[in-house]
Amino acid sequence: VPKAVSDGLWPSVGSKRRMSGQELVTLNVGGKVFTTRSSTLKQFPGSRLTRMLDGRDQEFKMVGGQIFVDRDGVLFSFILDFLRTHQLLLPTDFSDHLRLQREALFYELNPLVDLLNQEHMLQPRPALVEVHFLSRNTQAFFRVFGSCSKTIEMLTGRIAVFIEQPSAPASSSNSFPSQMTLLPLPPQRPSYHDLVFQCGSDSTTDNQTGIRYVSIKPDNRKLANGTNVLGLLIDTLLMEGFHLVGTRTVSSEDRTECYSFERIKKPDTLAMNKTLKSGTTLMPEQ
Repeated sequence: VPKAVSDGLWPSVGSKRRMSGQELVTLNVGGKVFTTRSSTLKQFPGSRLTRMLDGRDQEFKMVGGQIFVDRDGVLFSFILDFLRTHQLLLPTDFSDHLRLQREALFYELNPLVDLLNQEHMLQPRPALVEVHFLSRNTQAFFRVFGSCSKTIEMLTGRIAVFIEQPSAPASSSNSFPSQMTLLPLPPQRPSYHDLVFQCGSDSTTDNQTGIRYVSIKPDNRKLANGTNVLGLLIDTLLMEGFHLVGTRTVSSEDRTECYSFERIKKPDTLAMNKTLKSGTTLMPEQ
């Protein structure tokens, strides 16, 4: 019996077991059992997994026909997926980057460590939007705050405010009343991260009452009712991938309501550039 076997270690390459004509390896990682090809585990000659299969790393013991690895089995599933696909694709809500990087360092999988560094930098921060809505008498006021200026730019390009203005009569005769025309105006931009607009009846300085309408593309309606405009604005944000995460009353005196939205972009898949050798620059998969 080879010394490596008598010591409870994985056999060397020359005495490796074969099952159904294929080299299969069963690992027990922290109580979770994985079965894969030895060639999958030995893709990187400098890794501890390669030394484990070659019998050159005495930390790994053979127990009941399985190689026992006293590490996190849940995180090893991501490592094995990387070894099989050369891609790193983690769940959107994955938050154990540092622990997974620690496991990759333990197995000495430097290409995976490099990908984890890239994936951590590429993890997008959620885009946040707050819509402040104030309804007072026949007027409604809106102020939209966004953590991403691109979201505010998108809304600015879609939202138009129309103000009623009397048009000049066709003739000089006073027998015909002047007609009303709608003058489009963009919403105001106090800063890169917010915009303000309003709708409803508006008393002018000459004691005449005008109406402000709001239109949000691609909807062609011109709405003067604040509740209807709020509903259309919320629908627009939902169609852009935002999710309503909370509502609250900012001020009970003026009845200002705040609607909070969040959008999390799905992370890109990172993959090794297969035309290069391991240890070289790694690029995101296009």
